Amino acid sequence: MENKTVYLNGQYLPLNEAKVSVLDRGFLFGDGVYEVIPSYSGHLFHFQEHLQRLENSLAGISLANPHTREQWLDILTPLLDANFDQYIYLQITRGAASKRDHAFPENIPPTVFAMCSAIVPIAGLSNGVKAISMDDTRWKFCNVKAITLLGNILHRQEAIDQGCAEALLIKDGYVIEGAASNVFAVIDGVLCTPPKGHDILPGITRDVILDLARKNNIPCSEDKIPFAALQKANEIWVTSSTREIIPIVELDAMPISDGKPGPVWQAMNQLFQAHKQALL
Repeated sequence: MENKTVYLNGQYLPLNEAKVSVLDRGFLFGDGVYEVIPSYSGHLFHFQEHLQRLENSLAGISLANPHTREQWLDILTPLLDANFDQYIYLQITRGAASKRDHAFPENIPPTVFAMCSAIVPIAGLSNGVKAISMDDTRWKFCNVKAITLLGNILHRQEAIDQGCAEALLIKDGYVIEGAASNVFAVIDGVLCTPPKGHDILPGITRDVILDLARKNNIPCSEDKIPFAALQKANEIWVTSSTREIIPIVELDAMPISDGKPGPVWQAMNQLFQAHKQALL
């Protein structure tokens, strides 16, 4: 079962009692950022890296971090249950001003909200999932983990409407990332993923995978992936904090290799699971 107690602006209270002003800039403008942090058996996964990304996102929208890393840990820990695999959802907005105005208001406290939910295993993980490709129509600061996710939502929903689990986004002939994930591909024996930049969210799981690949002598590369090369890849994966590493076995109704999760995914998934256990 999930812990239904949430944190809101200094208080722990039942979810159904948590209220935010209709003048909150997160509600009116999507003026805020968020972070998602997995927790395994009560241990926050790569907590420092997630907090660094949160700090980068806050800096990207010129919003001061309201807490130190030690304070964040103290705030989030009471939401966790050591008996379950969960994830923290943490959101910070610029707060509620006295009127609606595009310009940043002065001297108002940010709205800080956090809750914990169960990590639900992906159905059919061992068989892989389907994906579609489409042009990336989002804004140009995708490296900021902003709460303004309408572009991502529309891409993801189009994939769902077509019976797929994810949309792989293409810009100027290159694959960028998924609507809610980073992308990896095994091409000519090398594990490839697009480089960091404004085009992609710098995924924590992405970085862990690259680190594990290098430590275990799996050839890997951070480089642009032409869509034409992706279509001929031996393996394609998408990764995220809550879904971990998901093999794509069909893209645009065409099978990837033999239409089954590949050997590099099998090896990396085992390495990733072992890495999780080693951190407990």
